[in-house]
Amino acid sequence: MILTSLREEVCHANMQLPRYGLVTWTSGNVSGRDPESGLVVIKPSGLMFEDLTPENMVVADLHGNVVEGDHGASTDTISHVYIYRHLPDVMGVVHTHSNYATAFAAVGKPIPVCLTAVADEFGMTIPCADYARIGGDTIGEEIVRAIGDCTAVLMKQHGVFTIGKSVNKALKSAVMVEDIAKTVWLALQIGEPEVLPAEEIAANYERYQTRYGTAQASVAG
Repeated sequence: MILTSLREEVCHANMQLPRYGLVTWTSGNVSGRDPESGLVVIKPSGLMFEDLTPENMVVADLHGNVVEGDHGASTDTISHVYIYRHLPDVMGVVHTHSNYATAFAAVGKPIPVCLTAVADEFGMTIPCADYARIGGDTIGEEIVRAIGDCTAVLMKQHGVFTIGKSVNKALKSAVMVEDIAKTVWLALQIGEPEVLPAEEIAANYERYQTRYGTAQASVAG
């Protein structure tokens, strides 16, 4: 069995999706790319999350061809590998239909930077891409076109894709975009959220991305 460590990492990340309430039944998937071989490990198609194991993860090449696996690869594999082919720094991709973020996607609305949490994690508005038909490279093309420098994108009338320089970073973005979407949706029931000034967005993003969690930051609280 090849890519044992990456299989374990991708399996663990997939199992976090139901834990954080990001998926229903068998929907949603996580993949990771091996930087040396370029091969991709992804969730198998149609399996319940509780039945996932490192052994039944599927290994595919960058064109979606199965290299190793007893099950078919996720039906979203073509979208994942398109992202990997066109964004070489990306090492993890997550796809969900998480409720609140997908509600924004359903109406074609981006998520504005009206919270420091959005500024911290994403540093910009979370974009909403145009509708793309499932199948072929269409979704991958639209993700690459629309995501820009963000690590999350809403796919109009579909769901959410997040990317990262590791599997765990892509997973974190998926968790955070849903949490943020819920808060923003709640705020919209009260009034119109105010977007943070550009300088505050930049300052919060810089602080969170470069100093949060460091020894120096922890001394200051």
